[in-house]
Amino acid sequence: MVSCASFSHAEVLDRVVASIGEVAITRSDVEREYRLERFLDGQWPPPAPDAKALDTARERLTYQKLLLEEETQDLSHDPALQKTAAEELAGVRRRFASEKDYQAALNSLHMDEKQVHTTLVDQQRILRVIEDRLRPEALPATPELESYYRDVFVPEYKSTRGQPVPPLTDVQGQIQEILVQKKIDQLLADWLAELKPSRRMRFYGSVTSDK
Repeated sequence: MVSCASFSHAEVLDRVVASIGEVAITRSDVEREYRLERFLDGQWPPPAPDAKALDTARERLTYQKLLLEEETQDLSHDPALQKTAAEELAGVRRRFASEKDYQAALNSLHMDEKQVHTTLVDQQRILRVIEDRLRPEALPATPELESYYRDVFVPEYKSTRGQPVPPLTDVQGQIQEILVQKKIDQLLADWLAELKPSRRMRFYGSVTSDK
């Protein structure tokens, strides 16, 4: 009876909180993701998460897995992505006061540097998937550039700097990237909405719910 009760309690604590097809994501997966995100931001020890923080971590983790499934070519060993991930990991290390603190945080995560590096490579792979799929659709037309320059860039520049406003030709690349990123955010939301039913993606209540 004691064993059965313990097993039932464990099931409640580590229940399935999301799924993509037959792939289950558990509460412990989400809690690990939350702690890893805080580690990568240099917030260690991590603050205790509330329900909203865990639900947000679950959403990010699930969408990350969903987007990795859209990769048409495995880029996990791509030298450029490996290099970027290594640089990011070095940046994470510098956020800690000492090597001892850094290693203690890794131990608390039950991860080693290789595993964290793999996670960072996966993040780069996801960004590549998004860029390859959505950037071509996100390029703004000339009227959009002119409108942003006239209605947003010029007023903001005048209000924050005491210098002559540069002509559009000098800042066109900067404005284009701002508009591209905004459009990619919109297109990504639409794309994920399309993928969810086709990949049978589901969330089950709140991460902190026991039902």
